[in-house]
Amino acid sequence: MAGGGIGSIGVNKERAENYNGKLTLYVIIACIVAAVGGSLFGYDIGISGGVTSMDEFLRRFFYSVYLKKQHVHEDNYCKYNNQVLAAFTSSLYMAGLVASPVASPITRNYGRRASIICGGISFFIGAVLNAAAVNLGMLLSGRIMLGVGIGFGNQAVPLYLSEMAPAHLRGCLNMMFQLATTLGIFTANMINYGTSKLHPWGWRLSLGLAAAPAFVMTVGGILLPETPNSLIEQGNKTKGRRVLERIRGTENVDAEFEDMVDASELARSVKHPFRNILKRRNRPQLIMAILMPTFQILTGINIILFYAPVLFQSMGFKRAASLYSSALTGAVLASSTLLSMATVDRWGRRVLLITGGIQMIICQVIVAIILGLKFGSDKELSRGYSIVVVVFICLFVAAFGYSWGPLGWTVPSEIFPLETRSAGQSITVTVNLFFTFAIAQSFLSLLCAMRFGIFLFFSCWIAVMTIFIYLFLPETKGVPIEEMMRLWEKHWFWKKIVSEDQQVKNTNGLNHA
Repeated sequence: MAGGGIGSIGVNKERAENYNGKLTLYVIIACIVAAVGGSLFGYDIGISGGVTSMDEFLRRFFYSVYLKKQHVHEDNYCKYNNQVLAAFTSSLYMAGLVASPVASPITRNYGRRASIICGGISFFIGAVLNAAAVNLGMLLSGRIMLGVGIGFGNQAVPLYLSEMAPAHLRGCLNMMFQLATTLGIFTANMINYGTSKLHPWGWRLSLGLAAAPAFVMTVGGILLPETPNSLIEQGNKTKGRRVLERIRGTENVDAEFEDMVDASELARSVKHPFRNILKRRNRPQLIMAILMPTFQILTGINIILFYAPVLFQSMGFKRAASLYSSALTGAVLASSTLLSMATVDRWGRRVLLITGGIQMIICQVIVAIILGLKFGSDKELSRGYSIVVVVFICLFVAAFGYSWGPLGWTVPSEIFPLETRSAGQSITVTVNLFFTFAIAQSFLSLLCAMRFGIFLFFSCWIAVMTIFIYLFLPETKGVPIEEMMRLWEKHWFWKKIVSEDQQVKNTNGLNHA
């Protein structure tokens, strides 16, 4: 009965009130180790911008950019505009884009741990290649291996965290992925600040240190338990229940176990999850899986995280000052993610997304106005205005850190039923990496062409996504993953689509009878 109705197996019996269990040390340790995958993603985001602002790195691999940088009268907005330099950053995300669909069937058929291990090994190889690079080909090969690691890690880790966490704390624990990402960014910024003083090999140390979390991720993937959802989906119910009892700290897990078994039976009946996800009843989740990661990137956060040192230098900051400012934004991002972890299961997803969106719009507009009036091709910002710009960029980063940063991953990872969960996460990661690649490759050219208008461009997108969340995203706080379908059936807009599909199925069933 491939493609059968969700209600036919009884996944939606709303047994959530009978769920038992608590947050156990076992879950905390497993989630911390798994979330290291996020630190790899963050470390690379943070390390790229710092390395591409180091003169020794530019001299070896991007000599034309190095020469242009030395021209003090060069257009401030365009001094780093080079497509090959942009390819150094963006090649990783194109590789991740290709790797993510490959990771999806591995995650579904062999478990979340298998993809975590593959991601860790790929990232370790990529870090070694980058640290030892002697030419551009070797450098880009390392970036591609890093991208494969990102594709596997971003596919498996959010799913692992969602499935290990108890329903009432799922938002908080799932955000460990984003917290690890932000800590990776902050760590990378601090390392860049230190290695920028180590001539001429500091850039090698910056790139090579990514091997450390990659090693932890690989070993962790070997030692971690598989999620009960995945074990049951693979037909190992006994072991799945045993793991469930261990991570919940109680033997009274009947209700949650029954929901997992029901979901697993439906999942096994679906032979083609990517084909199934296109069906009408899965339309709301599919749209969220596409638009949430799209909107997350179109906040413009990556212009800060990828190119923070480059951006600050373009605004007239000296190299040390630009690295220090980017380290400050990394610290703000990590701190604000902690705020989100503390409030997401109390205030809900919608409040954080809408509030964060409004704050980001205000900050982007103010930065654009200051740059438009006080900064140009032939002048630099005064010290006072530079401080104001950094303050509002930090407020923008803080808003992203408690809203779209973590929730852009959390919401898509928790809304899919088991039979399409790996496919849905694959779509989320693929879309995220596609837009990350597009922004990374085009930002230096966009900055050169649009100048301060780049901030207004992203603020308009944030306005669109804030309105979208207000109208179309139901609150998922405290709703068990296996009962998430009920939300769409009750939502003012999505219920029309889901209920019409169910009515068609019921009519067909009566006709066959």
